[in-house]
Amino acid sequence: MSETITYRTGDATAPHGAGPRVIAHVCNDAGRWGRGIVVDISRRWAEPEEAFRQWYQGRAENDFGLGALQLVQVEPELWVANMVGQHGVRSRRAPGAPAPVRYEAIGQALRRLGEEALRLGASVHMPRIGCGLAEGRWEVVEPLVREQLTDRGVPVTVYDLAGE
Repeated sequence: MSETITYRTGDATAPHGAGPRVIAHVCNDAGRWGRGIVVDISRRWAEPEEAFRQWYQGRAENDFGLGALQLVQVEPELWVANMVGQHGVRSRRAPGAPAPVRYEAIGQALRRLGEEALRLGASVHMPRIGCGLAEGRWEVVEPLVREQLTDRGVPVTVYDLAGE
């Protein structure tokens, strides 16, 4: 059964609804954490940042890299999905260099997220992933969200902050 994407104004770190929920966001492959939605995530829970930093530090022995997914439980029915879909960070990019977004990696991470969301019976909540610091375009990311999540029956809510 195919679901639709629900768009609403609000904060993705305070997802609406009941039952199991996953907050999804895109991380970079440079091990940096400290700008964008992760600031709000870290204000609410310490575990996602701690897990991301450990995941990055152990990258020689684990699956950390573009397209990877790390699911971190922060409350009894709430998880944060760290999805590696950005190569490097914008501030380190030379003028004229490609944007940090990696659409294929976002698609791979979303595929993995879809599997986990179905296993958990969870809905997914996110900002317009890959379109902030990663400099992606929602018209490219949205079809990936549809293909990997809503077309597989995973309910998705996309949050836009007021005034954006």
